[in-house]
Amino acid sequence: MADEALFQFLHNEVIQYVNTTESGETENGRCVSKLENMGFRVGQGLIERFTKDTARFKDELDVMKFICKDFWTCVFKKQIDNLRTNHQGIYVLQDNKFRLLTQLSAGKQYLENAPKYLAFTCGLVRGALSNLGVKSIVTAEVSVMPACKFQVMIQKM
Repeated sequence: MADEALFQFLHNEVIQYVNTTESGETENGRCVSKLENMGFRVGQGLIERFTKDTARFKDELDVMKFICKDFWTCVFKKQIDNLRTNHQGIYVLQDNKFRLLTQLSAGKQYLENAPKYLAFTCGLVRGALSNLGVKSIVTAEVSVMPACKFQVMIQKM
């Protein structure tokens, strides 16, 4: 429980720090990009630790199942609520109670700040997939707080 609170506090402080150093309307995209790059590097490191004793994955669906079950559980203490795919390289990961958004109000006024709170996690997933040999683009969307959807588009090599 204490480690979860520390992670949430650190995450909020990193967002606050990056937001204050990159203030202004045009720098909002730069802020999200910095947070996503931080998450990318952390995701690379974490996935190396988590997969050192696991067998190789058969295909990208197995990789996505690992991300949704094991990786998400280690980072956020719960599994993804729903994984969907169109079997053409697009996966949607749905978390109905995303831990990094639960501290924000459920009102509509915080929806505009949601991308900052999701950018690190998008990078986290992209970095983890990158180290598993899956090149991807990860985006996030929030329609009702604290539920969110992460869309993973696999880029064929």
